[in-house]
Amino acid sequence: MALEFPSLDWHQILAQEQSLDPDNWDAVSDLGKKMVEEMVDYLQHIDQEPIWRKPPEEVKNLVKEKWSDQGKELQHIYQDFKQYILPYPKGNIHPRFWSWVQGTGSITAALADFLASTLNSNLAIGDHSAMYIEQQVINWCLEAMDFPLQSASGILLSGGSMANITALVVARNNIDPSIRSHGIQSWPKKLTFYASTETHSCQQKAAEIIGVGAYGLRKVSVDNQYEMDIAALETMILADLDAGMQPFCVVANVGTVNTGAIDSLLEVERICRKYNIWFHVDGAFGALVYLLPEYKDILAPMSRADSIAFDLHKWMYLPYEVGCLIVKDKAAHRAAFALQPSYLTSHERGLAAGPDPIGNYGMELSRGFKALKVWFCLQEHGRKKYEDLIRQNLAQCLYLADLIEQESDLQLMAPVTMNIVCFRYFKTGMTQEELNKLNKEILMTLQERAIATPSSTILEGSYVIRVANVNHRSTKADFKALIIGVLEIGRELQLN
Repeated sequence: MALEFPSLDWHQILAQEQSLDPDNWDAVSDLGKKMVEEMVDYLQHIDQEPIWRKPPEEVKNLVKEKWSDQGKELQHIYQDFKQYILPYPKGNIHPRFWSWVQGTGSITAALADFLASTLNSNLAIGDHSAMYIEQQVINWCLEAMDFPLQSASGILLSGGSMANITALVVARNNIDPSIRSHGIQSWPKKLTFYASTETHSCQQKAAEIIGVGAYGLRKVSVDNQYEMDIAALETMILADLDAGMQPFCVVANVGTVNTGAIDSLLEVERICRKYNIWFHVDGAFGALVYLLPEYKDILAPMSRADSIAFDLHKWMYLPYEVGCLIVKDKAAHRAAFALQPSYLTSHERGLAAGPDPIGNYGMELSRGFKALKVWFCLQEHGRKKYEDLIRQNLAQCLYLADLIEQESDLQLMAPVTMNIVCFRYFKTGMTQEELNKLNKEILMTLQERAIATPSSTILEGSYVIRVANVNHRSTKADFKALIIGVLEIGRELQLN
């Protein structure tokens, strides 16, 4: 039965047409200038602000407010922003923020995001400037990783999770084109892929999403450096082959999330080529160390990977969100996603002409102009400045490790291979459970007192304080303040 739609009196409705544009453009311009001036000042003096403050009840109560029928003056909304939102940020714009792996952002990128929102470009299809800017940014990423411009491809995504999922879809579909049309349930062999026990949790989510299931992700043991055990990897692959399964990908980590460990890329590459398996690198933050000449030998096999996932909102210090996937075989990448319904047909001329639609290289069609902030910042600072800052972050972590090793009440809990330092407060005679409880209290107190904001993880049963440094604003003094804070709080808690 056909639906009956309501009848609209278009004569009456269209007698007074409306839009969301302001009645007073000058007033909006003045407020916009004020916003820019105040946010520039805020970031300029961000080191004088608390890193983190617990949002009070009045902030939490905002979620209870109903959406009103009538609008509110823009300047009043901005005042609410300054009162309820600005004082309670996550903190990753502050020089003493080292939680998880979250980049610092920059004022240039913030301004570029305003420009991108003004244009409101959709980057799925069409002959418009934004499409070419994203391709230029992708080309810069390909060049940075020594991928061939002519035969490789890439796409900007929300972050490493989506980049890894997208890569695994390409790897899965590369087995046989029929998988795309008939699904993996029609494939005669169970598909498996491999990553270390230290790999990011997004790999398990990816396994569940692409249809191989959590058990299809084989988690390979690690050595005492938290690097993938290559002998164990090959043993698992051989066992799966003997059981009639089909290994299709190995994920090598360049910077594990817990400790920053780098898997043996040369050995992973060897295994992948030996068994004809897709060689993928999850370099969410660590891949960008490839920019440094002194790391080229260690990371050289990465340039021979079939695909690399990495985040520009981590070690390129860009604001959220912008991740990247690059794929060595452009044809395989396109074959995994390209689809042309009648409403997305490319034309010889007009708006529907232009470059190969970016929508042919990923799942999303609703894609914003996230490339613009990358385009601005990479040009403003140049490759050399990014090399210097990444190197500076690495050196700061070595400095922090040295400070830790100088203190008898502190223990370094994992090798410092890149930009992650794991340590704990320690006293002889305390049990593991007591140490874990104490270090958790130290961490929470550090954050509550706005001394510094590292995060935590568990290493072999030990609760550790974890510093992940992708902060272009941090200085030696900030790391010294962290150590002083940990020692003072640890001793204070012991006395109590």
